[in-house]
Parts: sequence; structure tokens; C-alpha cells
Amino acid sequence: MQKAMYSALFGALTQEFRLNTIANNLANVNTTGFKKDKLAFVDVFTRFASDYLDPNDTVKKRILWPEAKVMSETRLSREYVDLSPGPLKLTGNSLDFAIEGEGFFKIQTPDGIRYTRDGSFKRDPETGNLVTSHGNLVLGENGPIEIPEKGVITVNEHGEIVVNGDIVDKLAVVSVSNIKALKKIGNNLFLLDRNKAQEVPAKDVFVKQGYLETSNVQAVEEMVNMIETLRAFEAMQKTMQSSKEQDDKVILQVGSIR
Repeated sequence: MQKAMYSALFGALTQEFRLNTIANNLANVNTTGFKKDKLAFVDVFTRFASDYLDPNDTVKKRILWPEAKVMSETRLSREYVDLSPGPLKLTGNSLDFAIEGEGFFKIQTPDGIRYTRDGSFKRDPETGNLVTSHGNLVLGENGPIEIPEKGVITVNEHGEIVVNGDIVDKLAVVSVSNIKALKKIGNNLFLLDRNKAQEVPAKDVFVKQGYLETSNVQAVEEMVNMIETLRAFEAMQKTMQSSKEQDDKVILQVGSIR
């Protein structure tokens, strides 16, 4: 089997993974606070031992190994989350909040502390606590935030929750020492790898009441990426088909006895 077959195969698999990532981004274009995923690639050119010799070394003048034949084999390096902010949308809901700046709301889940940029909160009618759309507790500086059933609720830019003129708590808006240590776990939540980073106080952030941060996915850009990916995948398929036809020709014609 020719080397071209393997190179095209790895390229096709990479494009398939990229297509899945793009499709997921597009599916969440209207999800509040969603952060799109991106892919990074790594240099995987094939090299021979002679490539690593010092070019000034006299040994280089003698060919000790085969001369370098550089061939590309596409490999994904990593998938990462683009945490750039999305546009803010006015809702007018007193329990909708958006963060301006690099910060996250702190959430208590059954599995531990998590973080989110999705500020579409509500009051739990049974406990009176402020919760996310999935029922997880929104934390303040004093723990779970209890919201009175009646009263005018206002939240200033520092996250202080004022009900009928009295400060009842302050939203816990935090950041992390290494943003790359955050991992998506679903439901618009992030898990912090505490072996790589620690929670730190958020600086230069402001809370806006009555607003929500929309997704940072650009639909037109993702559609262009999808078309580009599909065309690349088709090109890989044609390369594999061409390689197979050449192999068939060698086996059936060149090797035949006339």
C-alpha cells in the first residue's frame, strides 16, 4: 500500500473530527454563554536521523543515512475552548446576569464546585435559593444565595444583591490562575483542574443585571469552516481512491506475465 493512502486516511479522520467540532459549535449558536471549541495541529513531518545533525558538522558532508524525504501526516495536537466573550443581550429579567471581563459565576453542583458564564438564573420556589436553569445552586460570598419571595431585586456592577434596599449577599464572581485548566463538562459548566490552576479573585469585572451573554460562535464563520472541511474530506477520499487504483494497476497489470 502506498504512503499516500495512509496520509490521506489520517487527513480524512482529522477532517471528520473537525467537522464534528464545527457541528457542535453551530448547534449551540443560540446557547447562552456557550464557548466554541477550536482545534490545534502539530508538526508531524517524517524525518530521518540525518536531519538532526548540525549543518556545520563535517560529518554532514558524508551521507550516512538516506537523504530526507519529508512527507506530511496530519495530526491533531489538542482541542481547546475559545473563552472570548460573546455579545450581551438585553432581557430585562431581574435574575439574568452577564459578566463583563474575565470571570465566572461560581456554582455548587452535586459533584462539587463548577464555573459558568451562563447567568440565566431563577429562584427555587421550594428553598428560595438562587439556582441555575439546571437547578444547581448559585454561590455568593456567604454560600448559597437566598432570595426573598417578594421585593424589588437589584444587583449593582460589583455583584451585590440588594432586596428592598438591604444587601442580602454578593455574587461570587471568580477567575482562575490558568484559564487553560478549565474543562467543559456539559450544561454550560466548567471544571477546574486544581493540579494545574487555582481559583483567584476576579479583577476588572462587572456584573450587568437584566442581560445575558450570548454564544461567541459566529454562524457565518463556522459555515465557511464546514464547507472548507467537507471539501478537504472529499479531496482525501479522492486521494485514497487514486492510490487504490494505482495499487490495483500494479498488481493486475505490471505483475502479470504475458
